[in-house]
Amino acid sequence: MNTLRFKYELEKKEPRSNDGGTTRGASVKEFPASVGIAGVSMRLQPGSMRELHWHANAAEWAYVISGSVRTTILHPDGKSYTDNFEPGDVWYFPKGYGHSIQATGTEECHFILIFDNGNFSEDHTFSVTDFISSVPPEIVAQNLGLSLEEVAALPQKEAYFAAGPVPDEMSAIATPRPEESDIELTNLHRYPLHSQQPRIIPGGGLQRLVSQKEFPISTTMAGSVIELQPGALREMHWHPNADEWQYYISGQAEMTVFLAEGTAVTEQFGTGDVGYVPMGAGHYIKNTGDTICKVLIGFNSGTYESINLSEWLAGNPKDVVITNFGLADGEIEKFPKKKLFIQP
Repeated sequence: MNTLRFKYELEKKEPRSNDGGTTRGASVKEFPASVGIAGVSMRLQPGSMRELHWHANAAEWAYVISGSVRTTILHPDGKSYTDNFEPGDVWYFPKGYGHSIQATGTEECHFILIFDNGNFSEDHTFSVTDFISSVPPEIVAQNLGLSLEEVAALPQKEAYFAAGPVPDEMSAIATPRPEESDIELTNLHRYPLHSQQPRIIPGGGLQRLVSQKEFPISTTMAGSVIELQPGALREMHWHPNADEWQYYISGQAEMTVFLAEGTAVTEQFGTGDVGYVPMGAGHYIKNTGDTICKVLIGFNSGTYESINLSEWLAGNPKDVVITNFGLADGEIEKFPKKKLFIQP
């Protein structure tokens, strides 16, 4: 009997918290089913920063749920990039690239980080204060041009979060705000997913999707946001090239994960829960509540691929389907004639 769970109650986890930031994470250690993808729910108060750091074993894909945030990132060629994000925006940072995240505006910022490795953990995250405080002080003094007394005044352990003022982009020490005419909707590390025209299924819901095709730097990850009307079904399907990691932004849902040989696991989800589907496993998502169910979905492949049951059946000669299911006369006409994707 299969005992693996495909649900993890992420927002009920005790958070790591200090200096205006909180984080809750789920790697394969906490969520054993999630072997290919890990995720973090992070909240920052205005001015609070997830300090300069890098991830040695995973790329980072993020979606902003609420508030506003500024990121910085350094590329190996020495170029650095600063971007500002609002709700519905996505970022992507390649594995090993140093970056920081700081809340701007006047309200808490909440965002979801998704990593393309289920074994992602803080053990493979390197923070700048941890780095500097772990080597001999005379080396730091030589490297940064400081005295030993000045080095002693630096953080003596990992800060992780750092509290500060809300960035003033008009100040002389900040990256200047570009002229209005210079602002681009899509930047190298930023994709405005919520600004995308969604795929709408009348009475059923909608989908917004971003892959490497739309967001070229996101070579190892793709993402989607779907909204399901009450009772609507994201039809039975599977992904042949990627695992699927889900964060339930709002509403209630049911999902069954089919693992072959008569094995299937059904889970019930609410706001703040995380779901997972292994690559190639059949599944569906059904809105079981009376409000819209909104789900953020991440994939550990830059290319989005999905095989939907309705499209598969409709693509076969009728006699193949009749023989396969032992259908009586006329029953084949009730089967879908095209891809449904979301069924009201």
